Amino acid sequence: MKRRKKILSIVVKILIGLGSFGIIYARLHSDFTADKMQLLSQAAFSGKGLSLLFLCLLLIPLNWGIEARKWQIITRPVEYISYRRATKSVYSGVCLGNLAPGRATEFLAKIIFFHISNRPKVTVLHFVGGMFQLSVTVVAGLTALIYQLNNFGDDYSWMVRTTSVIGVLLLLALIICIYKIDSLLNVIAKRISKGEPMEEFVYRFTPKSLAQLFGYSILRYAVFYSQFVIILFVFSPLALDYTVFSGIALYFLITTTLPMISVLEAAIRAAVALVVFKGSGISDTILALSSVLIWLVNIIIPSIFGYLILLRQNFNFKLFKSKK
Repeated sequence: MKRRKKILSIVVKILIGLGSFGIIYARLHSDFTADKMQLLSQAAFSGKGLSLLFLCLLLIPLNWGIEARKWQIITRPVEYISYRRATKSVYSGVCLGNLAPGRATEFLAKIIFFHISNRPKVTVLHFVGGMFQLSVTVVAGLTALIYQLNNFGDDYSWMVRTTSVIGVLLLLALIICIYKIDSLLNVIAKRISKGEPMEEFVYRFTPKSLAQLFGYSILRYAVFYSQFVIILFVFSPLALDYTVFSGIALYFLITTTLPMISVLEAAIRAAVALVVFKGSGISDTILALSSVLIWLVNIIIPSIFGYLILLRQNFNFKLFKSKK
């Protein structure tokens, strides 16, 4: 039995790797044409390009390190884990999140670093925690949308309305989650655990924890916002103005709220960039390349580290408690 589980664990690890990197290849290969690769090499290997791209790479551990700290804070009332373990959990989630649209499978990797009895509650907290980051993206994006409202014609009015409605609904959902977190944890956790008897759990967001979660979310937003500015500056010879700065916030809002189809994600992100930065003076090629590269920096590189962590992790296939 142990040998069978060990073999099954190895197979799962291999499939995770093949699946993740297969999807990554499917998303990227059509975007890197010969012309785009030539543009990338010329800009990236200049003195300015190398320095700025190195700075962008240095921000990766800061970006996900902040997320690990947030994860540690929001799960602490359920189960304390060290910052190192929280970091492993987050990077593993980034990797496994590539397997489904909307990164719906991310929680499956994150929860294996917690005791099996706590995993239903931690699963709920994964989605609630993500809404804190979403709220910062939505507020910044809607502010940018108001600033650029006149730049969108009738052809893109549907996108403006859809993004605004979804953004407001997400903010309302976060407010409900904060005030009803006890009910959400107890009701949803019981359903996830398939009827396994569970004691009522008391969970409260304190003013301190809310301040920390919102504060770290704002800081993390500033980090990946800075990464996009850096990448645009590497490839664009134009001076970045307020239109571009607000366009970045709007880009993050739209790509966060629009449903993403896994194999088309890179193309969708590039298309959104072309719409948002229309009239900015930045070429379409640079916009498409930058949008794919910021995704590469923030998701693909961390996914590689996450996969290496998963390879060393012993999988417990019984994710949740269930009746015998």
